[in-house]
This record gives sequence, C-alpha cells and structure tokens, in this order.
Amino acid sequence: MPAVTPALAVPARSPVAGWLGVVSVMVGIFSLVTTEILPIGLLTPIGATFGISDGGAGLMMTVPGVLAAVAAPVVTVVTRRIDRRVMLCALMLLLTVADFLAAAAPAYWVMISSRVLVGLAIGAFWSIGAGIAPRLVPPHQVGRATAVIFSAVPLGSVIGVPLGVLLGDAAGWRTAFTAMGILTSVVCGALVVLMPPLPPESTTGLGVLTGLIGVARIRAGLLVTFLVVLAHFGAYTYVTPFLEQETHAGPRFVTVALLVYGTAGVVGNFAAGALVRRSLRATFGVAAGMTAASTLLLPVIGTAEGGAVVLLIVWGLAYGAVPVCSQMWFLTSAPRTPEAASVLFTSSFQATIALGALAGGVVVDAVSPAAVMLLGGATAALAPVLLRVTGGPYGRPYP
Repeated sequence: MPAVTPALAVPARSPVAGWLGVVSVMVGIFSLVTTEILPIGLLTPIGATFGISDGGAGLMMTVPGVLAAVAAPVVTVVTRRIDRRVMLCALMLLLTVADFLAAAAPAYWVMISSRVLVGLAIGAFWSIGAGIAPRLVPPHQVGRATAVIFSAVPLGSVIGVPLGVLLGDAAGWRTAFTAMGILTSVVCGALVVLMPPLPPESTTGLGVLTGLIGVARIRAGLLVTFLVVLAHFGAYTYVTPFLEQETHAGPRFVTVALLVYGTAGVVGNFAAGALVRRSLRATFGVAAGMTAASTLLLPVIGTAEGGAVVLLIVWGLAYGAVPVCSQMWFLTSAPRTPEAASVLFTSSFQATIALGALAGGVVVDAVSPAAVMLLGGATAALAPVLLRVTGGPYGRPYP
C-alpha cells in the first residue's frame, strides 16, 4: 500500500489529548450522519404531516446533499486561513440550529430550509474533519485514528437512525429532531473543550482542487464513487417505503431491519479498513458488487421478512466499506494535499447522495419502491466493471 504522507505536522501534545480530539471529531461526524439520514427512517410520518408523497419527502435528502457538495469546496477555500478548531465548533453550532428548526417546522418549506443548513454544515465539517487525523496523532497512529473517525458513518446507521425511528414512533418525529438538537449542542461543547487549537498550516485554494481533478486516479475515483453512491442512496433513501409496501412490514420490523443493516455497516467499515491495506481496488469492487446483488434481489426475495433481513445484512456490509474505500482512494492519489483530497471526497459524495435521492424519488412516485431497488442494483453493477477496466490504487498502474 502506498504510504500516505501527512502534509501537516502533529503539534506537540499528549497522546491522550490527541485521541480525545479524534473522538470528538468522530462524535461530531456521527451527529452529522445521523441528522442527514434520519429522514430515511421517518420518511412516511414526515410526509404524512406535511401532506407530500414519498418522492417529495425525498427532497429532505436531496437538498442537504446539493448544499454539502457546494459547501465542501467553497467554505473550505473561503475559510482556509481560519483555525480549524474554530470552524469545527461553528459548524456543529450550525447543525444544532438546523435540528431545532426541523423539530419546530410548521410547514414543509421550513423543514427544507433546515436541511439547507444541514448541507452547509456537512460539506464543510466533513472536508475538515475527514482528513484531520494526521494533525492530532503521531504518524504511526494515523490509520487507526482515521478508521475511528470513519466509524461514525455506520454508527449513525446502527445507533442514530434506529433510535431516532424508535423515538419518532413513540413520541413523534419532531421529538427525534429535538433529541438530535440536544446531542449536537453537547457535541459542540465537547469540541470547544477537547479539540486543540489547529491554526492553518497549509491552505486549500481553488488551484489545488482543479489540479487534483486533472489526475487520472482522481477522475477514476470520482466516477466509481459516483456509481456506487448513486445506486446506494437512490435505493436506500426509499428502503422504508419498500419494507412497508413490498415486505408488508410494520414499524417495529422496520426499526429492527435498519438496526441490523447498521450493525452490518459497522462490521463492513472496520473490515474494509483492514482489507484496503492489501488491495483497495479489489475491496472497492467487492463492495460495489455486493451492493448490486443485494438491491437487485430485494424485489425477488425481500418480499419476505427473512429474505429482507439477509439482504440488508449483505447491503450493510457492502456500504459500510464504501466511504473508507472512497476516502482512501482520494488520499492515496493525493498524499501531499489531504484536506484538498477530503474536499473532493466530500463534494463528490454529497452531490451523488442528492442526485440518487432525487432520481429514486422520481422512480418511486412514477413506478414503485421495487423498481428503484432494481435500478440501483443495475447502477452499482457498473462500478466493478469500471474498476476492472481502469485499474487504480494498488491495482494495474495507470498509463
């Protein structure tokens, strides 16, 4: 595996202080991920409250994705001379405001406005936080610290969303967003106390970002990420309507199914962290193939609860590996500019989430939840083919 050379030196501090910083960033990303995908589990009751279709409710996923894709490069470049600790704290405060605004939303346009704030927070926080491990821990601990930070992604699915759905079922969906607002305010305080000062030591300008796009490995990574994430969020955004309409599942089963999916995602995350050291390209390809297989089979054997659970386990294992593979692809392709690589990772990821949720919503409203699963599976199946043709990190060299 090619070495990832940290561009930023680790300031002198105790190992415990550095790891406290890592954990605080991880919990911050957990809050971001949970807030972003919580509407997936609450799609039906939120839609019923505002009198909109499942596809229309899917805009709650599309809007933050679009804003995050724009915010990742724009906010990172504009604030490149501001202490990164200050930025992380400010962005978590913005997320707190967004959560409480969603909880109090009297109309759907207010809910969408809250999702605009979520998108701004996600894009900038991810761009700074995803590649921050080299500034907090010694070089030999960077890999472990990065895995800890990225564990927040599946943990948001395994803990955040199922608990939010349980709370929503028991006390209403607004209560779930209120709870998230309380959590994010606590995380904001933790970042203030635990994160060390992080003055900018290198800057991410537009020239650096455009230069990276000219790298063949980066372009391949962008395309593979686009296919897998488009397929995943085009389908997963509407997994609750699928389980309700095709599997004929009740709220309790949906909660358990999302919990099982998230647990598998945690396993997939850490498994990918180990496997990418041997072959990043093969790990990415297997994850894409498993995503394709599980979504294509859901309309076939996922109409029974047992079959749905098995396929959600496979899907969770697969998607848990995707963020790790994608981020490592960008970092190994641009080892001297980790923050710029994180910006491209975040922007491409979030833009594709938005497009996937939007496209899936159109298909769901026009056809059915089963159709969106088939379309997602067909899209994901293209990614292993592309990886085979183009090669990539730890695979066949580029020309």
